[in-house]
Amino acid sequence: MDRNVIYYMGPSPAREERPIGSAGPTTASRMDKYAPNLIDLGLGAMVGKGKRSQAVIDAIVRNGCVYFDAVGGAGALLSKRILSSEVVAYDDLGTEAIRRLEVEDFPVIVVIDSEGNNLYETAIQEYAEKN
Repeated sequence: MDRNVIYYMGPSPAREERPIGSAGPTTASRMDKYAPNLIDLGLGAMVGKGKRSQAVIDAIVRNGCVYFDAVGGAGALLSKRILSSEVVAYDDLGTEAIRRLEVEDFPVIVVIDSEGNNLYETAIQEYAEKN
């Protein structure tokens, strides 16, 4: 079974010959109210930036999901890894429409893995232990 991935992003309009404009991540916690239900329905992963609520982390662990971080401020670079972009809902919202993206070699890091290990917390602990 293929599991979908949500990329929380704010794209700019596409330039000529490109499927999408700059495609940087947005703060994922704005969707924390909805994410546990989506994960329980089979969402496989999320890409965004920033911390997630405990309810989202619990849903990640419960369902074997993963949360990836994409580097903020790198929207132009990230857009070069997007091969196609197709609006699937809310076309009237322009760049805020829901899109189906095809990506290749998309540079992200695992922030919260399927066991609930949270890089935002472990990195702080490691830094504190070294200093």
